[in-house]
Amino acid sequence: MFWVVVLSFFLMSVIVRTGPVMNSSYVAAVYEHNVILNPDPHVPLSRTAALQHMQKNLDIYEEQAARAAQQGAQILVFPEDGIHGFNFSRSSISGYLETIPDPQQESWNPCTEPGRYNNTEVLQRLSCMARRYNLYVVANMPDLQPCPLKTDPSSSSCPPDGRWQFNTNVVFSSDGLLVARYHKYNVFAKYEKAFDKPPQPEIITFDTPFAGKFGLMICFDMLFHDPTIILVEKGVRQLIFPTAWMNTLPLLGSVQHQRAFSLGANVTLLAANLRNKRRDMRGSGIYTPFSATYHYPKKGEPEEGRLLVARVPVLDPLWVGRSGTTGEGVVSSQSTSSALKDSGNCQQQSCFVPPPETVPPSATFLSPVLCNPFTFVLLNQTEGEVNVCNGTFCCHLQYRRFQQDGSSEELYALGAFAGTHTLDAHWALQVCALVRCAGLNTGSCGQGVEEAESKMDFTLKGKFGTRYVYPSVLASKLVLEQPEHLETAADGTVTMRHSNMTGGLLTACLFGRMYHLDNECTTWE
Repeated sequence: MFWVVVLSFFLMSVIVRTGPVMNSSYVAAVYEHNVILNPDPHVPLSRTAALQHMQKNLDIYEEQAARAAQQGAQILVFPEDGIHGFNFSRSSISGYLETIPDPQQESWNPCTEPGRYNNTEVLQRLSCMARRYNLYVVANMPDLQPCPLKTDPSSSSCPPDGRWQFNTNVVFSSDGLLVARYHKYNVFAKYEKAFDKPPQPEIITFDTPFAGKFGLMICFDMLFHDPTIILVEKGVRQLIFPTAWMNTLPLLGSVQHQRAFSLGANVTLLAANLRNKRRDMRGSGIYTPFSATYHYPKKGEPEEGRLLVARVPVLDPLWVGRSGTTGEGVVSSQSTSSALKDSGNCQQQSCFVPPPETVPPSATFLSPVLCNPFTFVLLNQTEGEVNVCNGTFCCHLQYRRFQQDGSSEELYALGAFAGTHTLDAHWALQVCALVRCAGLNTGSCGQGVEEAESKMDFTLKGKFGTRYVYPSVLASKLVLEQPEHLETAADGTVTMRHSNMTGGLLTACLFGRMYHLDNECTTWE
């Protein structure tokens, strides 16, 4: 279905977004991989044993590359950690490391020149895979780079052992040439103890003959300014996203936030997630501002991989012959609200737990979402209007609820939050969220839930101090719905309207990111 979406969320005045140039398209594929893990990742393996493990995953990659090519794919994206797995220590991953040359400094085709570098068997296999199936292949693997403590000007950032270990994307052209290498900048420290953060963010793109320019990022990068927003602000409209994303409902479900980012940033996103039941990793997709092809495995489904293939429009404006400074450029920037107050040094917070209380029907209450204290108000009527404020940041909802005959009772609430999340990293947020509570008590509002029966027509709005607002409408069983209307006014007010839902409402969210405040610990007066 073709959708007319009002206003890119990077604009601060109303512009009607038109559809893609329909004769400029390509076929993309992403593979959600049920990774074969090392059963004891904290014990170092020899290079031979590590290769034997990685070849098991690469054998599956080979099968999927053949399937993607049969369906006409021109680019195939594999997930983060898909070749080697996770849970390694800095020393135990050593047998898995390969030193990846910088394609900006030299031209190398590992398939046709395998003897140039030692211990590059994985690079060679991926290169030959791209060449054999005539595909651009994007994969994720661990990289070892020397970091000379005495001669490098940035030696202060060198680890004590004098080497860097990076979580790395590699890209091979359809003839096997290594064309791009990207080192993950936002390392999720809790689970990536084997990897270093690069001294500087790398802004890496590569060009293709079928769709123009693509940009690279990895998993946690999506939540931060560098390098993701730098790419977007440079006009890169097509992004590659290998990830090992753990679902975090109600606001950061995998397909939910993938779709929200594509809409809010007005980009194509090729998102390949891992499949791992223990960590609740699932959900991948191919998203454009106009469409979504995705898969979210339901609980109880077989633990197996899933290949997604879709034809998508080319969004690189230079490739389709359009100026990069068209009407879709940034018009103006909204200044940050003066209500922000620096509360001093940020400390890693524990998850907020509200005190037990009985909430009057019209009163607001606090309940944690992503361990942040959201201010909520219940939806107690079949239809009506409600407002809720967290400090001076306020959200407004007009709604009509359709409860299905014979369905169980469900509790809904409208929540607002403005401040800095500090549990795993610093994310400065402004969020309006309509959520289905997990139970019938207020303490369950903000907990993750995957099914709902009540449909809603609604208009959700808030006045944001950022132009980076990511919208999502999530229905029962994590079905994505395309908002009927998205609009941003000159004063920063974002409005999302939707009706005629296909399933019960789980979450409707406007997720605002105050990137420039990520290094501050903020509260709202």
